[in-house]
Amino acid sequence: MRDEVLAILAQAPLFRPRMPRTGQPFSVRMSNCGPLGWVSDESGYRYQRMHPETGRPWPPMPKRLMDAWATLAPEAPVPEACLINFYDAKAKMGLHQDRDEQELSAPVVSLSLGCSASFRLGGRKRNDRTRAFLLNSGDALVLGGPARLAFHGVDRILSGSSAFLPQGGRINLTLRRVTAAP
Repeated sequence: MRDEVLAILAQAPLFRPRMPRTGQPFSVRMSNCGPLGWVSDESGYRYQRMHPETGRPWPPMPKRLMDAWATLAPEAPVPEACLINFYDAKAKMGLHQDRDEQELSAPVVSLSLGCSASFRLGGRKRNDRTRAFLLNSGDALVLGGPARLAFHGVDRILSGSSAFLPQGGRINLTLRRVTAAP
């Protein structure tokens, strides 16, 4: 999987998204594959068909990702986007919900590669109690059903916990169905 992801990143390089309104940069860098890609900038969060810096379409999703979706979400319509988040040793992701998709009945499937992360999971309200646990390289997490809109985030990366990526760090692959299924 590492070589497939690195090949995608050669076609669709990592970029640093920005927060809506403030323009503050994220601590993670991102890319995408599949027909649609998730982006964020001063004008908001959205899915689009083109890389925001190169203007080229996102590379197709590798068969291995499609197979993982079929295994982990067999009843769901096919995914249309795979967000690729790259976390270096200092990156994190605040508590958020994945709610920019029209098809909220389809789960979000998350695959971890590289260094372990302290992952935080809560309820459907921002102030619900949360718990943290480690996600290690090779772990899969499915947020579906009532957990589909659970608040979640990454508290920190355990630098040096994996040699999976030559440059270190962690890659999270998040597969999603975006548009309403026919």
